[in-house]
Amino acid sequence: MPADTRIRLIEPADAAAIAAHRARDAEAFRPWEPAQPPEFFTKEGQEERIDGLLAGHRAGTAWPGVVLAGGEVIGQVTVGGILPQPHLRRGSVGYWIGSSAQSQGHAGRAVGLVLRVMTEELGLHRAEASTNLANLASQRVLRRNGFSPYGVAHAAILLDGSWHDGLLWERILAD
Repeated sequence: MPADTRIRLIEPADAAAIAAHRARDAEAFRPWEPAQPPEFFTKEGQEERIDGLLAGHRAGTAWPGVVLAGGEVIGQVTVGGILPQPHLRRGSVGYWIGSSAQSQGHAGRAVGLVLRVMTEELGLHRAEASTNLANLASQRVLRRNGFSPYGVAHAAILLDGSWHDGLLWERILAD
């Protein structure tokens, strides 16, 4: 895995780089992600989105990060839906890597790093994730990071005009 893969909390200044990746990769991500409005692919749209992510971070419900390689933003890794209550303490992991940096181990390393954030910084006990049933590359990333599949969410996400099932994943962080 690439030794230079790092993650850090997202910043407003990351908007242009994220917008550039998302605009370039819109068609490549279409099978895996819901449709987005045109402003999602602009610097201004990403600035607004980042403001919302950082508001979630301040509220304790999210840890939105960027993935860096060689000091450049190449993707995102986010812990959302954080439930910090003593009897729950879990969060859901989501990630993407721009096509220019895919198949180089960055996604696996970023997920490993965010699992450490979840344990050491956020004090969470359980990590969850979901993938499209056909997204084998993302499933490999999760499996390599100690996640196990535990169920199928039927008709869970609307993609390209039709409902798709999601494979649900879990990892107990103390393991």
